[in-house]
Amino acid sequence: MWSVPRMWENETCIIVGGGASIPRQFGVPETVIDEVLKGQRGPDAYSPYMESIHGQHVIAINIAFKIGPWIDCLFFGDSGFFSKYTDQIFAWKGLRVTCGESMGDYSGKIKVLGRDRAKHGICFNPNTVCWNFNSGGAAINFAVHTGVNRIILLGYDMKLDEQKNQHFHNYYHGNVKTVGATMTMHMKGFPVIAEALKGKVEIINASPDSALTCFPKMEFKEIKL
Repeated sequence: MWSVPRMWENETCIIVGGGASIPRQFGVPETVIDEVLKGQRGPDAYSPYMESIHGQHVIAINIAFKIGPWIDCLFFGDSGFFSKYTDQIFAWKGLRVTCGESMGDYSGKIKVLGRDRAKHGICFNPNTVCWNFNSGGAAINFAVHTGVNRIILLGYDMKLDEQKNQHFHNYYHGNVKTVGATMTMHMKGFPVIAEALKGKVEIINASPDSALTCFPKMEFKEIKL
């Protein structure tokens, strides 16, 4: 297992999830959002509007790595995601990190962390993350291992938007009827994460309409980087 170095000690990192709110936090025109959601353009269409974070420490969860090459790290926990996008993942030049089970065969190309399924929250052992039943929760644990003292969450919506979109892209779609139950399961770990990091790491939820209520919420433009 890889032991995460404290490469961002006392700095800020941004974790980009999959929620539909992301492009609107950066003022992406609705026409561009619509084209991406229809598959007419890729997520990299958002990149020019996200220049304010091009020089920041950025972790992308799952397909968010396709937004731009300026992203530092791809994090994923789902081996099914890896199986579907293997070639694109290996073609990407940034740091690749996973807590996916049975990924040890790829340890030469991907940094593999242990996955603690036994509890929610944060594991402080630098070679393991709490799974929290979703990559978003596990990615926060990974960020903590890098030594950051502030984490900004983008796209942690945990719900559908007004147009019933779950994601900012069209690469995969959940069954609308089961999204609520899935999100309820995903959200269980976040209050435990918040409690574990109280007084240690500041977490800001830059998805003001997010269903998550355990972290302070702010518009991204209001956050000082």
